[in-house]
Amino acid sequence: MATRESGQTAEAARRAPERGSAPIVTVRGARATLGSRPVLRGIDLAVHNGEVVALLGANGSGKSTAVRSVIGQVPLTDGEITLFSTPLRRFRDWARVGYVPQRTTAASGVPATVREVVASGRLSRTRFGLPGRADRAAVERAIDLVGLTDRAKDSVDALSGGQHQRVLIARALAAGPELLIMDEPMAGVDLASQDILAATLREQVAAGTTVLLVLHEL
Repeated sequence: MATRESGQTAEAARRAPERGSAPIVTVRGARATLGSRPVLRGIDLAVHNGEVVALLGANGSGKSTAVRSVIGQVPLTDGEITLFSTPLRRFRDWARVGYVPQRTTAASGVPATVREVVASGRLSRTRFGLPGRADRAAVERAIDLVGLTDRAKDSVDALSGGQHQRVLIARALAAGPELLIMDEPMAGVDLASQDILAATLREQVAAGTTVLLVLHEL
């Protein structure tokens, strides 16, 4: 099941395309299998500028597979996907898309500080060049948005599960994406972190970010 709401402020509305313009995400007739098991069976989905669209359903119903197919992690056996009016197979402007994966850690086995992990989210903007003042400012803002400024120099290994999730969201926000895709961002997260994450998302949506996310509950 998909549920959606408009999150545009007056400023975001001024920047939004006129009615009738192409959706930011379009999925048509999507079919996909994991191993030999069909998971997606003819899925259609459209996400328009400024919308917050949540995919809800039982475990194993294909929610995560659907969002992973949107970013090309799960290939389709049939159907088509477009991002920003470009077929997925030709889409290259990944700085416009932020992705927060399901149930992972910010450390990934590599010793790193909170700031270093979040800074990796700017690579799509710097194109592996040296970060400039704007890049550093974007990283600090993303860390501040998720309430981890006081932990910026700490190793991610020292963080709680909820704080790990906040780091991953800050990493996705560091590039200033127009589309934010999140796979169960609240799963296993303590209440305090849930409140911070919800406030962060509200701010992003108010600024015009489009959001597609997987949830177990509203």
